[in-house]
Amino acid sequence: MRIAILKEARPDETRVALTAEAVKSLTGKGAGVTIESGAGLNAGISDAEYEAAGAVISGNRAELLATADVLPVVNLLPDSDQAQLKSGAVVVGFLRPLDDPGAFQTAVARGATLFAVELVPRITRAQSMDALSSMATVAGYKAVIVAADRLPKLFPLLMTAAGTIPPAKVLVLGAGVAGLQAIATARRLGAVVEAYDVRAAAGEQVKSLGAKFIEVDLGGLQTEDKGGYAKELSPEALELGRQAIARAAKVSDVVITTAQVPGRRAPLMIPTAAVEDMHPGSIIFDLAAPAGGNCELTKPGETVVHKGVIILGPLNLAAEMPVHASMLYSRNLTKFLDLIVKKGELVIDRADEIIAGSCVAHGGQVVNERVAAAIKARA
Repeated sequence: MRIAILKEARPDETRVALTAEAVKSLTGKGAGVTIESGAGLNAGISDAEYEAAGAVISGNRAELLATADVLPVVNLLPDSDQAQLKSGAVVVGFLRPLDDPGAFQTAVARGATLFAVELVPRITRAQSMDALSSMATVAGYKAVIVAADRLPKLFPLLMTAAGTIPPAKVLVLGAGVAGLQAIATARRLGAVVEAYDVRAAAGEQVKSLGAKFIEVDLGGLQTEDKGGYAKELSPEALELGRQAIARAAKVSDVVITTAQVPGRRAPLMIPTAAVEDMHPGSIIFDLAAPAGGNCELTKPGETVVHKGVIILGPLNLAAEMPVHASMLYSRNLTKFLDLIVKKGELVIDRADEIIAGSCVAHGGQVVNERVAAAIKARA
């Protein structure tokens, strides 16, 4: 069985799907691994390191696509690459199947088996494969570091001969993995932190990190699904949250937003009026920018300055820390590959809960009900 790792085609992508550590593990189990030359350079991994781990280095991308049985990727292959896939090849990675369900139809037509890491069930057995959480950890940390760099103030409380400097005030919207990492990082830098999440159960986690939890009475509304993800809320519930957020944002130096609903546009949490109430020099770091943004003024992939407030809308923040992002992601993929690669051979047990939940397409058909519904809705 042949596993191939390609250079990521996306221009802003610096991560690599498998590190040399992972390659050594796979080759030790009997799998053949080929790396496209230069695939790991941006993540600090040379071709020589891959060779030392047992991989073969190739400069022929077309041949790799045509012969690989398994292709672990960071992002979905572009259409031109999908058209060259070996019939029946397995592709594993961030495929965005609910956000852009039409983007992988060429691979489906080639008979590829597609696994989306975004759809790996949130069960105990799959925790080590949770790539969403791994990348959210990196993004939450990086967001605070960038915001602290851009903010024209110091984060910590300082008592000096010239007087006391008060700590910065940080507001985090969404207490998922990215939000909790942002809270922890901001607290380490000395900021005073508040957080809001529609899930009341998140309050204990927020408080455990030393932040204040903003509580809003939503009348007992169910705010998360069986997988632990936030559900889309009614307009009335969203408005109650927006009012509380606006009050907190008005006195905040940094607002970091992370709220997203899989397969939907990110909920609007900071309208223009709330931005205009913030003081000049404040930062809004919108981690939900790839899904449209939580701030009304966010422009995905751009930096906007509105009446002195800086609004950042990064599209691929984890790629700005490619060494550790690749290390974490590679470990997630390695654990997933352990499910489908046995003694160097490909074995796909679709009765397995993890495999069934993450499988998007198999045998020339879309087999995931949620993805099929998303395709139908956009037809």
